[in-house]
Amino acid sequence: MTEDLSPAERYAAARKRAAEQATALASFREMYDFGLDPFQIEACQALEAGKGVLVAAPTGSGKTIVGEFAVHLALQQGKKCFYTTPIKALSNQKYQDLAKRYGADKVGLLTGDNSVNSDAPVVVMTTEVLRNMLYAGSQALLNLGYVVMDEVHYLSDRFRGAVWEEVIIHLQESVTLVSLSATVSNAEEFGDWLDTVRGDTEVIVSEHRPVPLFQHVLAGRRMHDLFEEGEGGKKAVNPDLTRMARMEASRPSYQDRKRGRNMREADRERERRQRSRIWTPGRPEVIERLDAAGLLPAITFIFSRAACEAAVQQCLYAGLRLNDEEARARVREIVEERTASIPDEDLHVLGYYEWLEGLERGIAAHHAGMLPTFKEVVEVLFVRGLVKAVFATETLALGINMPARSVVLEKLVKWNGEQHADITPGEYTQLTGRAGRRGIDVEGHAVVLWQRGFSPEHLAGLAGTRTYPLRSSFKPSYNMAVNLVEQFGRHRSRELLETSFAQFQADKSVVGISRQVQKNEEGLEGYKASMTCHLGDFDEYARLRRELKDRETELAKQGAAQRRSQAAAALEKLKPGDVIHVPTGKFAGLALVLDPGLPAGRSNGHRGFEQHDGPRPLVLTAERQVKRLASIDFPVPVEALERMRIPKSFNARSPQSRRDLASALRTKAGHIVPDRHRKGRAPAADDREIARLRTELRAHPCHGCDEREDHARWAERYHRLRRDTVQLERRIEGRTNTIARTFDRIVKLLTEMDYLRGDEVTEHGKRLARLYGELDLLASECLRDRVWEGLDPAELAACVSALVFEARVGDDALAPKVPTGRAKSALAEMVRIWGRLDALEEDFRINQTEGVGQREPDLGFAWAVYQWASGKGLDEVLREAEMPAGDFVRWCKQVIDVLGQIAAAAPTADSTVSRNARKAVDAVLRGVVAYSSVG
Repeated sequence: MTEDLSPAERYAAARKRAAEQATALASFREMYDFGLDPFQIEACQALEAGKGVLVAAPTGSGKTIVGEFAVHLALQQGKKCFYTTPIKALSNQKYQDLAKRYGADKVGLLTGDNSVNSDAPVVVMTTEVLRNMLYAGSQALLNLGYVVMDEVHYLSDRFRGAVWEEVIIHLQESVTLVSLSATVSNAEEFGDWLDTVRGDTEVIVSEHRPVPLFQHVLAGRRMHDLFEEGEGGKKAVNPDLTRMARMEASRPSYQDRKRGRNMREADRERERRQRSRIWTPGRPEVIERLDAAGLLPAITFIFSRAACEAAVQQCLYAGLRLNDEEARARVREIVEERTASIPDEDLHVLGYYEWLEGLERGIAAHHAGMLPTFKEVVEVLFVRGLVKAVFATETLALGINMPARSVVLEKLVKWNGEQHADITPGEYTQLTGRAGRRGIDVEGHAVVLWQRGFSPEHLAGLAGTRTYPLRSSFKPSYNMAVNLVEQFGRHRSRELLETSFAQFQADKSVVGISRQVQKNEEGLEGYKASMTCHLGDFDEYARLRRELKDRETELAKQGAAQRRSQAAAALEKLKPGDVIHVPTGKFAGLALVLDPGLPAGRSNGHRGFEQHDGPRPLVLTAERQVKRLASIDFPVPVEALERMRIPKSFNARSPQSRRDLASALRTKAGHIVPDRHRKGRAPAADDREIARLRTELRAHPCHGCDEREDHARWAERYHRLRRDTVQLERRIEGRTNTIARTFDRIVKLLTEMDYLRGDEVTEHGKRLARLYGELDLLASECLRDRVWEGLDPAELAACVSALVFEARVGDDALAPKVPTGRAKSALAEMVRIWGRLDALEEDFRINQTEGVGQREPDLGFAWAVYQWASGKGLDEVLREAEMPAGDFVRWCKQVIDVLGQIAAAAPTADSTVSRNARKAVDAVLRGVVAYSSVG
């Protein structure tokens, strides 16, 4: 080719090659035995030119190469680079990768519970660690040149997302920011914001998957392609799948078949054949089918921890073996090496031998309830090809480097904490992004199992949509407020918060709302013309009609509220042992009160309990169910029909106990017929205001108009549109300066509590500045009121657990067991302080539903951590806590983290708290907690 060039062109090409060879990128590329993709080269060139970069690319596309180039530049320029990740497991993994490439002396690690070579020029850390450094003004920030924020789309996370924005806003201007994100549909918007707050930022978006992904549906024995080539090369949904879905939808029900007993034999035979081809294959069957098709290793996503464990057991019972003898021996060697530090007595408790049996066969589960060490082993074996089938919850999709040839989704519905909801296109993309290993697989495969009611079009919509918008979850907190005021003063802090991505998005959305207001106002003019009446002012007549309707509705609500109040008052009189008749709901019928469920440690007026819920009696129904009922189950007052003695030995968790007591209940009161509640006269019948409005309505000139109802319909539309327009105008007003207004309310509350005095942070405020967490203000108040003075280390750990723990179970759980004596008194005092803060937040309009404020402390982990810190064995602690080992370790690590903060924040003079907090850390950080390197 060069022979065809002129001498001048050859000279120019040679100079260009020489210039490229002199760049940092050229030496960086030599470190890899594969070529870089165009998007990687573009991002690296922008970095070398001194620009910040935002890289949005699919999972597995290699965007971390750009982060590693920032590390390379920092080392070459003699500067520091901090590489941040959202989870500790990912930090550990990245630390291992970078230490292998650049040497352990140049790379450090900082997570909540690990500190390795923290003064190194390259430090991998969780994002919270960097945020805490920025607020503390750490010396480690000196000479910081680059910050890599891996998985930056985490800023959408409603619990932790604010940390990412805090870091981006507060980093020094001299620091170059490298943001790595999954494919998001508003990368340009996020890039515009980064450009505003960080300066020149290049946005590089790549939709290209290095390993193409093929979508399938597994129905019965057949694997169907989801798409096939349509006209003009466009993808179309496979007509076979559409036909199968239609056929299944038209399949007659049992009743239809009973009615059609005389259907022709040929029709019955056809139905049998159709049914025999369509079913949901079992889990062992799916793995065998994938193995036969050469589609292993595979990750099957099941949105339940228990179901993941059950899937492994099902495969073992089915006799599934995916490893030969050599692989089994290698697995055992690796497992024994990795678990050597775990005492033998703990192995049995942790289900080690059952877990090992699955691993040797090439099958494993992976979820947050597992011991972190066990999860690490599964990840290592999977990457080495020694585990070929993993059943995982969606947490595996969050950044851990565990690619597979295939990904299987059992269902397209998951529990989101409140209800079963369809997974979103963004979640589907994140989950299936694991399929296809770069440099190993030619293609990746996403397999969805056929389920009853399956819609191929819905799946095609998920697979073909790239709508995964990045939405800010940024909210000011108490800790953030005192740290900002201490560093910048109130005015500058307010300005900084207005530069957040949350405010940036809110301000942009106002433009669209303003356009809608203009359209509404044009519509209002048309409605007004249509409701005009020749007999009089129809607007006035419509107002009277609305007032009448509103008054009737108000009286109906008052009546309902009165009935609810009477019902609540009746519930408050119930005692354990009362036999009642539940009037309505799922558990209607005879029931025995086990616990009246009266609110404890709260006074009237606090949000969200007495006002809305009232007493929540725990009852045993005649059908042997133990349930916590709500006020909705008692629309009318209830009274005790009979009394029964509850045996001291009664255990609500024991089926035999429930059966015996329910039998005694039916014997004692089964014959009693409850009195029927009679409704009284409706309040509206005697209301003077309603009588007046009806008289005025009949006397109005428009009442006699022949087109009255037609005018009324237009008037109703006018009123509705006017109301909507007013709401839109309020939204415009509310979205302007929203973050700053929330900050102002927080500052006023902190000033009231003497944490702030103007721009001065008081001693109490300086203590609060060192406490990070959801219940930062409650922790600070406990230190201030000396609630934890005199507690021993185990008792202190129990109290601190209430600041971090959040139960996964519902409200019908029994009251948690807590330590007795001083710890019990301290926990009760913590709940009382929370009640005081809760009332104060209400006064200052600080709303928990908006993600700001203090939730109620949860005492559900207090007994478990007390037992553990007191030296009890793992078997006893886990058995009493009824908690998986992984959850136990994770909550212990969080307790340790907050204990460390309290040790640093508590006063050292005339106080035992700081010393005992350090002792409590040592007491909790032992055994299974200590040898779990990943939290």
